[in-house]
Amino acid sequence: MTGANGRELAPEDVLLALADPVRRRIMATLVRDGEATSTSLAAPLPVTRQAVAKHLAVLERAGLVRGRRSGREVRYAADLQPLRHATRWLDTLAEQWEGRLLAIKALAEQDAEPRGDETDGP
Repeated sequence: MTGANGRELAPEDVLLALADPVRRRIMATLVRDGEATSTSLAAPLPVTRQAVAKHLAVLERAGLVRGRRSGREVRYAADLQPLRHATRWLDTLAEQWEGRLLAIKALAEQDAEPRGDETDGP
């Protein structure tokens, strides 16, 4: 999957973009309410409109939002496809680790079983 800058997006691009709580709130608002301007997104946030514009640029580079010019303003909309891609990657990673942890558990339990050739004393 490619981002707004034309380069291939990696799951970590999405995760890094969503690491900031303000960007998560912006995404939640766009998902819940649909398109919005940076001015309307900034209204309930404890940051300036300029800061929101910078956050939107980070989200756009990660492919999570798309800007569309409408007259003098830019309206932003969420694009959840990169998030779905990152979620599938995380699911695969979790499955791999689950398999590894089960293998370690099996080895640990195998080593903990008493052996029949051991004696209890002298």
